[in-house]
Amino acid sequence: MRELDYGAAIDRITGFIREKVGEAGVGGVVVGVSGGIDSATVAYLAVRALGEDKVLGLIMPYYENGDLEDAKLVCESLGIEYRVVSIKSIVDEFERAVGELDVKSRGNVMARTRMVLLYAHANAMNRLVLGTSNRSEVLTGYFTKWGDGASDYAPLINLYKTEVWEIAKLLGVPERIIKKKPTAGLWEGQTDENELGISYRLLDEILWRMVDLGKEKAEIAEELKIPLERVEYVEKLVKGSEHKRRLPVGPIF
Repeated sequence: MRELDYGAAIDRITGFIREKVGEAGVGGVVVGVSGGIDSATVAYLAVRALGEDKVLGLIMPYYENGDLEDAKLVCESLGIEYRVVSIKSIVDEFERAVGELDVKSRGNVMARTRMVLLYAHANAMNRLVLGTSNRSEVLTGYFTKWGDGASDYAPLINLYKTEVWEIAKLLGVPERIIKKKPTAGLWEGQTDENELGISYRLLDEILWRMVDLGKEKAEIAEELKIPLERVEYVEKLVKGSEHKRRLPVGPIF
């Protein structure tokens, strides 16, 4: 992986948040806090940039599980205002309206419901929405379009997942948040790495060589001592999710 000065990265991100909030002339930011590493890191960065009084944590559970307590831990550790809004009744009403949804479709509705609530709070408070997507997720399309992939600014969007872990350690994110298995919380027992079909550590090594360095697939496989099929699998994720990384386009006349 690339060598990154994590202290300098933190300074750059916090400066970026302050700059964008100032340019927009708003009163602060809203962050969806899930209890996971990415949202916790964004919340910590936002408080460092703006102060605790200008950051609202919005916790939006569907299931009753440990993620709710972890999300509260993040907000209480930072001393920020937070609100808990269960999305279960909202999502269930969607399902009643359109018919029974499969697990993935329901997960997409959950992600988009959360983003609607984030923007409702941000609009009401004259604030910006900070997204929590990282570079690993964006490059592989591991996000819901117009759901967790939507935001005004995304402080982690150019950091790989493994780099987010390092920054979280420096920021003092609670250890239990750092050590827990990454999950989008879209269904019981769901984990990111199981759904992606690859560990974040190997994924990031491949993505960095493929996207940032532009290396050939065979060279990547040889360098990492892995089967070529693993590299081809990641390439397929990247190419198949291209439409998710751009605004809608149409024919030019």
